[in-house]
Amino acid sequence: MTLQEEKRWKIIRGDNPLIATAIHDGHAARPDVQSLFALNEEGRLREEDPYTGELAEVATTQVVVHHSRFEVDLNRSREKAVYRIPEDAWGLEVWKDDLPEDIVQQSLATYDAFNSAVFDLLDEWVARYGNVVVYDLHSYNHRRNGPEGEAADSLGNPEVNVGTGTLNRERFGGVVERFIRDLRSADYLGRDLDVRENVKFKGGDFSRRIHERYPNSVCVLAIEFKKIFMDEWSGEVDRGALEGLKSCLASTVTGVLEEVRRVKSL
Repeated sequence: MTLQEEKRWKIIRGDNPLIATAIHDGHAARPDVQSLFALNEEGRLREEDPYTGELAEVATTQVVVHHSRFEVDLNRSREKAVYRIPEDAWGLEVWKDDLPEDIVQQSLATYDAFNSAVFDLLDEWVARYGNVVVYDLHSYNHRRNGPEGEAADSLGNPEVNVGTGTLNRERFGGVVERFIRDLRSADYLGRDLDVRENVKFKGGDFSRRIHERYPNSVCVLAIEFKKIFMDEWSGEVDRGALEGLKSCLASTVTGVLEEVRRVKSL
């Protein structure tokens, strides 16, 4: 494996056609951005996806972002990648004042550089393997009524939501179905996980950009884990629950690699 790392993200190149990404794992921010935050550390962490970088370790090829989505959100369109008003960020007051335009442009330069780095990796992987699968790993809150409030209804909030809204289902349906089947049958702390497709999320702009560029060669599974492995208000992780999810996710790798190798290269 080879490691390419800078302050904003790391890319580890492995030895098979599966890539795992954790683009909301980071919490860091540039000093000039940090000084403008009105939102405190806890508030930012609550909307980030901590520990998804650890989940990404199930793949030998990994892309893990170190900087916060509050600096620039890599899962949104370029026009919406920098949160400017509360409506862009779950109603949160992110900034002390209006963002200076030079700050916005520096953040968008990061967005562009990240896209370039990911596309370089995917160009290389498609040339090498023909077809590629991406585990686009995220997590989501389900206790928005406060630490003592009632959790969100499980009917609309699966423990794992698999977003497939923009992928080429005709080519990659077998990959999707195998992933969901294997994840549902994995042993999560003595029980099955509630895994459903396109219930809570259908995938973000990161998936869309990749599918737009590689419609017949890259299958992005936007995988959202409900934060059952941590307290989303305190940030405290349940190590046993996290390792259990990681083990379940790892159990899907063999089957997904089998399925993607069955897809004919164009």
